[in-house]
Amino acid sequence: MTAASGLRRRGAQRLAEAGIDSAAADAAWLLAHVLGTEPGRLLLIDDVDDDARRSYESLIARRAERIPLQHLTGSAPFAGLDLAVGPGVFIPRPETELLVEWAVGECAARPDGPLRVADLCSGSGALALAIATAVPRAAVVAVERSPQALEYLRRNVAAQPESVARRIRVIAGDVTDPAVWERIGECELIVGNPPYVPSAAEISPEAAHDPAEAVFSGESGMDLIEAVVPLIAAALVPGGGVAVEHDDTTAAAVVAVFTTDGAFADVRSRTDLAGRPRWVGARKAPERGVAHEETAGSRTREQPVDTASSGTNVAPEAGVQGWTT
Repeated sequence: MTAASGLRRRGAQRLAEAGIDSAAADAAWLLAHVLGTEPGRLLLIDDVDDDARRSYESLIARRAERIPLQHLTGSAPFAGLDLAVGPGVFIPRPETELLVEWAVGECAARPDGPLRVADLCSGSGALALAIATAVPRAAVVAVERSPQALEYLRRNVAAQPESVARRIRVIAGDVTDPAVWERIGECELIVGNPPYVPSAAEISPEAAHDPAEAVFSGESGMDLIEAVVPLIAAALVPGGGVAVEHDDTTAAAVVAVFTTDGAFADVRSRTDLAGRPRWVGARKAPERGVAHEETAGSRTREQPVDTASSGTNVAPEAGVQGWTT
């Protein structure tokens, strides 16, 4: 038997020596994972048996090699969910939860009735699942082209309560393919966390474990965003909302793409809690206008770019039924 506190302390020290900023937290998560408990309950555990110690030390060694924590535990927390992740799928980041908060607010501001939502480049299904969980009237399409990521996406959908899973439809396809958009159909809300990092940018050792096709998007990081904005414009109903995450060096370029397209109003660059430009939100320009009030309660700060008001809310289809994956 080995003292749990000493084992955890030595694990944290090794991770710190490997240059991991979150060494103490990661050491606690890995020990809790091995022991089948929560990190907050580790103080209640005095000793660790030899089998658990060996498992823990093996995980610490792999984490010291900068293998992502989520790959070692097989899961990633996101917006109150526990998502299955691993090699072959992008690991959702906590910063993206701000986009979820905005999307939920947008849904709440729309008229009663079913809402049609699309999650582009869905990966593990983080955005699709978070929105479907928080908005019971939302029918969500999750679009992903990677066969490996699709396995995690379908697994995560299947793991949800039936009341959530039946409202999520998975589409295997490329979001730049017009034929895929024929399957998506009209939407009141479209969100996406696409690949957006410039190809020459330096990334962390952990991010290097994410699939390159989920991270990089040409020299500027803008290839996919530029290709998909006109397709988003065609799919949104007038007054419908869209939010796309982007690299913190390309906020102005993303705003320009939405603005230049001409189909959007209220194009805004939004920052995360650290003040970094994180994503751009916009609304499809209305055919005839009434002012659309800004959703309250968002934790992002907004930088107005085009303050033209958006407006007419088009009622979604009545009777949207549950979708199967």
